[in-house]
Amino acid sequence: MQAMPRILLAAALGAALPASAAQAQTLAATAAPAAPTAAADFPPPESYTAETTLPKLIKKYPFIKIAGSELPPSVRKVGNITYAHTPERDLALDLYLPARAPATPLPAIVFVHGGGWQAGLRDSHAPQAIRMAAQGFAGITITYRLTPVARYPAAVIDAKAAVRWVRAHAAEYGIDPDRIAIAGGSAGGQIAALAGVSEGVAKFEPEGGGVSSRVQAIVNIDGLSDFTSEAARVNEDRAGVKLSPAGAWFGGSYAQKTALWREASPTFYVNAKTPPILFIGSGQERFSVGRDEMMAKLKAAGVATEVVLFPDTPHSFWLFDPWLDPTVDATVKFLRAYMPARAGK
Repeated sequence: MQAMPRILLAAALGAALPASAAQAQTLAATAAPAAPTAAADFPPPESYTAETTLPKLIKKYPFIKIAGSELPPSVRKVGNITYAHTPERDLALDLYLPARAPATPLPAIVFVHGGGWQAGLRDSHAPQAIRMAAQGFAGITITYRLTPVARYPAAVIDAKAAVRWVRAHAAEYGIDPDRIAIAGGSAGGQIAALAGVSEGVAKFEPEGGGVSSRVQAIVNIDGLSDFTSEAARVNEDRAGVKLSPAGAWFGGSYAQKTALWREASPTFYVNAKTPPILFIGSGQERFSVGRDEMMAKLKAAGVATEVVLFPDTPHSFWLFDPWLDPTVDATVKFLRAYMPARAGK
């Protein structure tokens, strides 16, 4: 059996890890399946950004503008912190925090960008993280391993490692380690949801440690909940059809990698201990596949769940004004309701 590569939880800015993180400095990660196809077969990471998406949408939505990422005086950024070392590359995050030191520890939200599991940049969620910071949250945007670098489940392992890093460094940045949410858009929404619902699943959890990857809430923005549904895999198994972004991530079509397609579907992990989940959806139905069924399971398990829909909006709506502010408002409202500060904090 091949030795599994190791993923190292990095110390921020060269500072010593806090005592709570001492046992988590080195974390083992499950290896991604066989090496992916050459990177030349995939779009570059920067091919999915607000700037590249705007020309595709402006004709139908002439009123939209790319959401600004300028820092207001009320927000400060701590950028380009390495949160993990992997065999393929180092992984970095950016922290957006209220400029004034908080009177009580901040709730935090980790953002996982979209891009079909094969493209995208953490900066895509900077406007959202900045607006969350302005409303009293710590907003964290992360880089993770994309399909050209490492296939499923590497991205999920990375998202969990980012949550561990935030929890391990909570005291350093004035964050409440008991109030950490994870969110994402499109493929990032699916990754965030899967990372959030799969606590304790060995394939996604680094061995050893001592710092939990559990989150207290999940926000899935237009990300799939069920890869196995007919709507999600339409055209996947047609002869001669190139693998979809999901198929490339799994290393095979649904017919070839059925178990992985099911394993990566957040809906199959719902139980009474699942964190509260907010779904935020566009007017594009194909990105809501599995959502209603998953919400029904959540309600049956007694787990809080809500859905906020923006009709007649494109996929990637959260990258643009006028939709970003209501997206942030819905997220803040949900997290304040289901991730409240504890008495004495």
